Amino acid sequence: MSSLLLRRRISRSLLPDNTDFYHYSTWEPKIRTSCGIYECLRKLSSSTPRVKFDFTDLTRPHTWYPVARRKKRNVILHVGPTNSGKTYHALKRLELSPSGIYCGPLRLLAWEVAQRLNKANVPCELITGQEREEIDGAKHKAVTVEMSDVNSDYSCAVVDEIQMLGCKTRGFSFTRALLGICADELHLCGDPAAVPLIKEMLKVTDDIVEVKYYDRLSPLVPLDVPLGSFSKIQTGDCIVTFSRYEIYKMKRLIEDQRQHMCSVVYGSLPPATRSRQATMFNDENNGFDVLVASDAIGMGLNLNISRIIFSTLKKFDGTEMRDLTVSEIKQIAGRAGRYKSKFPVGEVTCLKADDLPLLHSSLSSPSPTLEQAGLFPSFDLLVMFSRLHPTYGLKQILEHFVEHAKLSDNYFITNCEEMLKAAAVIDELPLTLSDKYLFVMSPVDMEDDISSQGLTQFATSYCTNHIVRLKEIFTPGTLKIPKSHKQLKELESIHKVLDLYVWLSFHMDECFPDRELAASQKAICSMLIEEFLGKSGWEKKPTPRKLPRPTRLKSLF
Repeated sequence: MSSLLLRRRISRSLLPDNTDFYHYSTWEPKIRTSCGIYECLRKLSSSTPRVKFDFTDLTRPHTWYPVARRKKRNVILHVGPTNSGKTYHALKRLELSPSGIYCGPLRLLAWEVAQRLNKANVPCELITGQEREEIDGAKHKAVTVEMSDVNSDYSCAVVDEIQMLGCKTRGFSFTRALLGICADELHLCGDPAAVPLIKEMLKVTDDIVEVKYYDRLSPLVPLDVPLGSFSKIQTGDCIVTFSRYEIYKMKRLIEDQRQHMCSVVYGSLPPATRSRQATMFNDENNGFDVLVASDAIGMGLNLNISRIIFSTLKKFDGTEMRDLTVSEIKQIAGRAGRYKSKFPVGEVTCLKADDLPLLHSSLSSPSPTLEQAGLFPSFDLLVMFSRLHPTYGLKQILEHFVEHAKLSDNYFITNCEEMLKAAAVIDELPLTLSDKYLFVMSPVDMEDDISSQGLTQFATSYCTNHIVRLKEIFTPGTLKIPKSHKQLKELESIHKVLDLYVWLSFHMDECFPDRELAASQKAICSMLIEEFLGKSGWEKKPTPRKLPRPTRLKSLF
């Protein structure tokens, strides 16, 4: 399927020998270089040879955000376990404020908050890398944390899941939001383990810090007996495992009992599909009364779960097979027994008895205190450094910062392996640094062959033609319901490529003009994946939803 949908790469012999023939400006507003960088470059160019600027000195990241530093912010931490109401109280303050911004780790969370505020007659725009829903007169925004606005002034801001500032790959985005958002009130929601680090980070900002602790609103009961057999599965159960293969294996084993139908949720499913699978599970009337999921259920979905059952307490994290951390176990287990749901008391157990000791000890232990937050050099710093090393490609610049960055004790340099892999490909093309940075920062999965090939083709076509038409890369009329798990994986990868095109279209709209076409194909991908999910088990549910006729598919092109 992938060979039909993604055409052969354009030969590099077709690439221009230089970049003087094109000028690109639509990305400029997105990563607009501040006046400060030009002033610094002016001083650098006019200074004596003895004066040296160390652009790898990242020991004072709070100074990168002058707008926020002009304000003495009231920072309120709302901390507690899952299902404690901490985010609810922060969002009520956002709703009552004359202007505000919500920053969440997932598109689903941003979408939910935008829906909530608009329903409460508070006009709220939705802004993520792949969506823009603008509303006239709106003074509130719901965004993914990477899209946090650090140049505007708000009455209220909410940053959700703030403990993710310790994430090896995405932590720097939460650090940027924490240090950079300019708001009278900055509400931070998350795990109590983040409190000491945040207090330490904000000592240099002169902000006022208040901490509010919350207790869980509904009981969570660790069971002393393992599940043992899938014949003991009950309505409202959620089986947690950590690979696509295991998810579909568990789904098949449960449905073979002819008692339950399973919805599935895992990270590589399209967000819309994940949301609809969750809705199916929550609906008492459609027969999908059991959920099989990965740790993707840890945040972003409202689920009516009675009992969490860990099939294993080990996962492969991309590097090694390891035990789940205390924080991971508590985050997932806490999804059982949602407050005011059909199951007011949550239960948690394991498939095997051998895993129960680790489960019980983790649930009774506090999460380890976070010691450092992620940090990544700003684009301004990369530009200034590149002026000193004009022969360096982006990959060399990033490697230099990773190797030589000077950090204070509160920070670590973000793991940028994915960026380096993308930069190695993009550096082969005669692009400006800002264009290279854009492609490298795009949501591409370099471990996915189809997704990485899509990035290469988009960048190559942009470099060659300065405009990228979707039909040059995506073959019309070939999307079909997958017939195997291999084809399902390919369809998920194709969805990632279409998602990438939409993201690029929002950052370079004139050069990626087929956003609506890509979005419609994404929707079809999601629908076809759902058809596969519905047909992969025994037919307990009513008449399946019909697909559009082939002629309608063709009309989209």
